[in-house]
Amino acid sequence: MAEIVLNVEVRERTGTGGARAARRDGKVPGVLYGGDKQPVPIAVRANEFRKALYTGKLLGHLVTLKHGGETQSVIAKDVQMHPVTDEPWHFDLYRVDAHQQIKIAVPVHFKNADEAPGIKRGGTLNVVRHDVELLCPADRIPEELVFDLTGLEIGDTIRISAFQLPEGVSTTMDRDFVVATVTGASAAVEEETAEGAEGEAAEGSED
Repeated sequence: MAEIVLNVEVRERTGTGGARAARRDGKVPGVLYGGDKQPVPIAVRANEFRKALYTGKLLGHLVTLKHGGETQSVIAKDVQMHPVTDEPWHFDLYRVDAHQQIKIAVPVHFKNADEAPGIKRGGTLNVVRHDVELLCPADRIPEELVFDLTGLEIGDTIRISAFQLPEGVSTTMDRDFVVATVTGASAAVEEETAEGAEGEAAEGSED
């Protein structure tokens, strides 16, 4: 069940002029795409759209679009923000069926970096992919993929196979690709080398 409902209005005017008119009326203009229907210019009241956006569950999630007595399951795939005010400026919605298989990028997050010996010794988590494209039912989109860094050492590689994907969810690439690695920091290596050299020099002077 979608958690967010957007009450939309169909815009009579299209193009830049129509979008400006919607903003003057306190609305955010957008376009509804997808399915076997033509794109439809729509608008949502700005305060309602901001509220939905700032929940963090608008982009990449199943949303219910409501127009009068009709409802439609949609996915919000793009929201443009004003470069100065950082207010929502335009959005794109795509029609989907609740159980339809869709491709969507899901963010990757990492936890327990302080429990990774390699990072504690000066290593760095090098993230190759900050998000991963998944194939999943529209009503079962994961909010994120999380990997536990506990126990990782310098030189360890984190591949997609190390993530526990929900049932019915798969990646769109048919290979075990790299998501992140733990690399050694050059500064830390130089420091260890210098410390080792000093130790050897001290031992030599004692002899």
